Amino acid sequence: MDRCIYGCSVITIFFFFLLNASALESGHHNITGSGQINSNSVLVALLDSRYTELAELVEKALLLQTLEDAVGRHNITIFAPRNEALERDLDPDFKRFLLQPGNLKSLQTLLLSHIIPKRVGSNQWPEENSGRVKHVTLGHDQVLHLSKLKGANGKRLVNSAVITRPDDLTRPDGLIHGIERLLIPRSVQEDFNRRRNLRSISAVLPEGAPEIDPRTNRLKKSATAASVPAGSPPALPIESAMAPGPSLAPAPAPGPGGAHKHFNGDAQVKDFIHTLLHYGGYNEMADILVNLTSLATEMGRLVSEGYVLTVLAPNDEAMAKLTTDQLSEPGAPEQIMYYHIIPEYQTEESMYNSVRRFGKVKYETLRFPHKVGAKEADGSVKFGSGDRSAYLFDPDIYTDGRISVQGIDGVLFPEEKEEETVKKTTGPVKKVVQPRRGKLLEVACRMLGAIGKDSYLSRC
Repeated sequence: MDRCIYGCSVITIFFFFLLNASALESGHHNITGSGQINSNSVLVALLDSRYTELAELVEKALLLQTLEDAVGRHNITIFAPRNEALERDLDPDFKRFLLQPGNLKSLQTLLLSHIIPKRVGSNQWPEENSGRVKHVTLGHDQVLHLSKLKGANGKRLVNSAVITRPDDLTRPDGLIHGIERLLIPRSVQEDFNRRRNLRSISAVLPEGAPEIDPRTNRLKKSATAASVPAGSPPALPIESAMAPGPSLAPAPAPGPGGAHKHFNGDAQVKDFIHTLLHYGGYNEMADILVNLTSLATEMGRLVSEGYVLTVLAPNDEAMAKLTTDQLSEPGAPEQIMYYHIIPEYQTEESMYNSVRRFGKVKYETLRFPHKVGAKEADGSVKFGSGDRSAYLFDPDIYTDGRISVQGIDGVLFPEEKEEETVKKTTGPVKKVVQPRRGKLLEVACRMLGAIGKDSYLSRC
C-alpha cells in the first residue's frame, strides 16, 4: 500500500506539472494575441530588415497597431518590394500621391494588399499545372493570385510580380517574401488617375479677385455671361458667379471635340471639408464654411465653373484666438474667410519655390483688393507680417488639381496700412457743384443768346 501511495503521488505530481506548463503556455499565447508582440515577431523583422522603404511606408500609414492585432490572431505572409522598386522605379507623382495626408486610405489599402492573413511558405506554392490560387488579403476586397511559371526556372509569381527572395525572413508568427516590384490595387490606381487627370487640365487662372458686395457680404455676380470662342480659354471676370442664384460666369474651356468639361464643385468641396475633419485640428474652419456662412456653396459654384482655389486654413488653435468683436460685425466671418482664399492653384512646393526665388510674393485673395503677402522664414512659408502672421503648418492637406488646402497656424488679417489705403481709394467721391447763377443774369443771357450776342458776357 505504501508503494501504491508513493507511486500515485509521483503520477499526480507529474500531471500537475504538465497542467501548469500547458497553462503557462496558453497564458503566454493570450498575451501575444492581445496585441503585444515579442522581439521574434515578423513585424519586428520587417522594421529591422532590408525592406526599409516598405517599413517606412507602414509607419507613415499608421498601420502598426492594425498589423499587431492581425499577428495576434493568426500568422501573416508579407510580400515586400525591394527598396529600389520604391526609391527609383516608382513614379514620383504616384509616390507623392501616396504620401499626401488626404490619400491616407489609398496608402493603407495598397500596403494591406501585400499581406495575406495566413502562412504561405514557398513550399505551399501551387504547381505549374494547377493554375493560379487566390488568397484574400488584409486590404478591403483585395486578393492576390499565386502561380508558378512553366519551365526549368519555375519562378514563383504573386499576381505578375516575380518572387525574388522566397522565405527571406521566417518567424513563428509569419514570414516575408521579397518581390521585384510594388503591387498596386486597381482601386488605388484609379484614384491616382482621377487626381492626375484633374491636375493635367489647364487651369483657368483668374486675372483679378472677385469683388465683394458690401450689402450682402457675398461675391458679386457678373451682369452677363461672357461669350467664349470655341477652342479658346475663357477670360475670368472680376465678379464671379458664386453667390446663390443662376450661374452667370463663363464656362470652362471646351475639351477635345468641342465638349465642355464639367466639374462637380459641390462634391469636391464636400470632399475637401471631409478631409479637413478626418485630418483633425480644423473643425472650426469647416464649421464656418458649412454652418456659419454659405462659403461652401459659393466655392462649389466657382469650382463647377472650372476655376481653381487655394485655401489657407487656420487650425483650431488659431481660430480659438479670435475675439467676439472680430466675429460680431455683420459679414465678419465671410470677410475673414475671403482673405484666406487665393483664386489660383498653389501647393506647398509651388509657394515655397516662389518665395525662395523672388523673396516676397503677394497673392490675390477673394477679399478684393487685399492681397496676402508671403516670404520664406525658418525653412517654411510665412504669410503676413508681425502679429498678423502665420506659418504654413500642415502642407497639402488636400490637393485635387482644383482645390488646394494648406494648413496655417494663425488667422490672417490685411495689414493696417493696406486697409487705410483701401479706405482712401474706395471712399465716397465728392461731386463738384457749380455755383447757381442769379435770375437776372439768366434772363440777360437768354436775351443775348436770342440775338447771337451771348459771348458779350463771360458768365453766359
